[in-house]
Amino acid sequence: MNDEFYMKRALELARKGAGFVNPNPMVGAVIVKDGKIIGEGYHERYGELHAERNALKNCSESPKGATMYVTLEPCCHYGKTPPCTEAIIENGISRVVVASLDVNPLVAGKGIKILEEHGISTSVGILKEDADNLNKVFIKYIRTRLPYVVMKYAMTSDGKIATKTGASKWVSSEESRKNVHRLRSRLSAIMVGVGTVISDDPLLTCRISADSENSGNEYRNPIRIICDTNFSTPMDAHVVLDAKNNKTIIATCSEDERRQDYFEKMGCEIIRVSKKDGVIDLKELMQILGERGIDSILLEGGATLNYSALNAQIVDEVQIYIAPKVFGGHAKSPVEGTGIEIPGDAFLLSPRNVSMIGQDVLIENEVIYQCLQA
Repeated sequence: MNDEFYMKRALELARKGAGFVNPNPMVGAVIVKDGKIIGEGYHERYGELHAERNALKNCSESPKGATMYVTLEPCCHYGKTPPCTEAIIENGISRVVVASLDVNPLVAGKGIKILEEHGISTSVGILKEDADNLNKVFIKYIRTRLPYVVMKYAMTSDGKIATKTGASKWVSSEESRKNVHRLRSRLSAIMVGVGTVISDDPLLTCRISADSENSGNEYRNPIRIICDTNFSTPMDAHVVLDAKNNKTIIATCSEDERRQDYFEKMGCEIIRVSKKDGVIDLKELMQILGERGIDSILLEGGATLNYSALNAQIVDEVQIYIAPKVFGGHAKSPVEGTGIEIPGDAFLLSPRNVSMIGQDVLIENEVIYQCLQA
């Protein structure tokens, strides 16, 4: 067994914290002594023990002289828990292998330095790319204080998200829909436009049970965000009637205090946002949400909101589910709005992963905004 083998196991453990540790990073740790694993752990929930302390707690024998593999640099500051560097030193770990350095300025190399000052051998960079990809939400949020935004849509092989009558249930397969619900659980919030609320009246919750993927943890519902420029959300919408059970935010430019009073009594939170080009200023909204600790958003809006989000350059990733179906005719496409005028001005996507989900193809893309290319 080599360093890469044990780090892969640490990354597997880290993924179990998805959706429960935000806005903290997902971290896994494995302790190896005399060629065998004697302890494992991961950061299970925000505010609880970090991966390193959980791994030490779970050791089957003394960790003195052992090697610890951890996916992110051990913390060295007091937060909701004591520094992990202290626990590593106190337990006599002789070597620490780290996948990626922490981008948090409170750590950022300081954790490694402290370990080395106490005579502990360190290695950094094993499976760094995998570790960074796992924590892309955390990395963006800690650097910018803005949410990481994932746009998701399902379409047919001829690029339709509904039939000519507007029927859209279901474009994608059951397996794809279940995969989307897992993603809802992993991100802090889900955002749609008011048009989606009016036409579909969705609940926007995570409707799958626990499974082996998250080792028995219950899936959590994301915060629901409705972009509603003119405050036209129906008073009896599912998201409104359910607002006291699941946090719901309505972002609007309207100053209608009567409607605001009603929705607040129903349990909704109202955020007033400036208007830009006749609609909500999405960049301003992202700043407000980031300040409130929302580190990630799943954008499941309609075609108009999708275009507005791309145009405002708030989208980091686009997940496209392509079903082996053809609708034909003049039906809606996934991104509408005013559109671009010439091909050279297109929003550019850089595919990062292609996989099969049931009979559907899932393409995961990074968004590349042309003004940033230079």
